[in-house]
Amino acid sequence: MLDKVEYWLNLCDEDMATAKWLLQGKRLLHMAFFCHQIIEKALKAVVANITDEIPPKTHDLPKLAARAGITDLSEVHKKLLNKLTPLQIEARYPEYKEKIKETLSLEYCEKF
Repeated sequence: MLDKVEYWLNLCDEDMATAKWLLQGKRLLHMAFFCHQIIEKALKAVVANITDEIPPKTHDLPKLAARAGITDLSEVHKKLLNKLTPLQIEARYPEYKEKIKETLSLEYCEKF
């Protein structure tokens, strides 16, 4: 199973480099999307490690955290997962994109 864990963690590293590059260019919506990807892939690495199974094909971060056995999240972390989850799907569609974009300041995204 280690290969599967390494697979997800390597993807995290690649996405982290992309997110940093996008942040420097102030492409905040896209940077936030990659932050979602980083957390999703890290959680999938945990799921692969503890279950010895292929992680579920979902982008729902709270569900992935639960599947990974991470149940003692602080309120700050819960809010972060809930803030990032819509960035996977909703940020792709025009009716949501502008609303989401308005919530992403440079200072806020630097915290991601």
